[in-house]
Amino acid sequence: MEENSYNWNQTLTPERAERLHAVLQKRQPDLTVIFEDVNDPHNISAVLRTCDSVGIYEVFIINSYPAKPRRKLGHSSSASAKKWLLTNYFTSVEECFTEVRKRYKKIYSTRLTEQSVSLYDLNLTEPCALVFGNEHRGVSELASSLSDGNFLIPQVGMVQSLNISVACAVTLYEAFRQRLAAGKYEQPAFTQQQLEGLFNEWSGK
Repeated sequence: MEENSYNWNQTLTPERAERLHAVLQKRQPDLTVIFEDVNDPHNISAVLRTCDSVGIYEVFIINSYPAKPRRKLGHSSSASAKKWLLTNYFTSVEECFTEVRKRYKKIYSTRLTEQSVSLYDLNLTEPCALVFGNEHRGVSELASSLSDGNFLIPQVGMVQSLNISVACAVTLYEAFRQRLAAGKYEQPAFTQQQLEGLFNEWSGK
């Protein structure tokens, strides 16, 4: 793709423009994360940074308690990743999942059940969404029942749980590993027109 195919913002340095160009080439619009009632904005911020690092394009945040204000992210280095991700907000699990299924083939929840499979048995190269739940309750029964399956991260320690930001990082880097091996980062997933639109949007940030 030629650099002059973009309508570059004149205030951009060539280095900055090239960086935006390179990152957009690797974006994965068929991999996403769903947060269900995650309380701590710092956890969301940390996960958003991981999402950006593996090339995720959009995320979904469910707040099932509309009486509570929308979770606000701070201005930490982790939260700075938010501006490079499309964030979709919902107050209903059903509405969120309905929207997700329009663009993603599978939804997998991190929930321990008798039918849960290992993270490493999932095919994360296909269009999929990964659900992470509340810090205390985990993924709800409703979200679990609406998912295509539940998975767990194999562990051998006494404490059989991980912080949500750690669990998400482990999961997303397994997706990254699989997708890298499958060559999904070698060619842009967006069309030329989409790339141009995103470049123009990003260049103003």
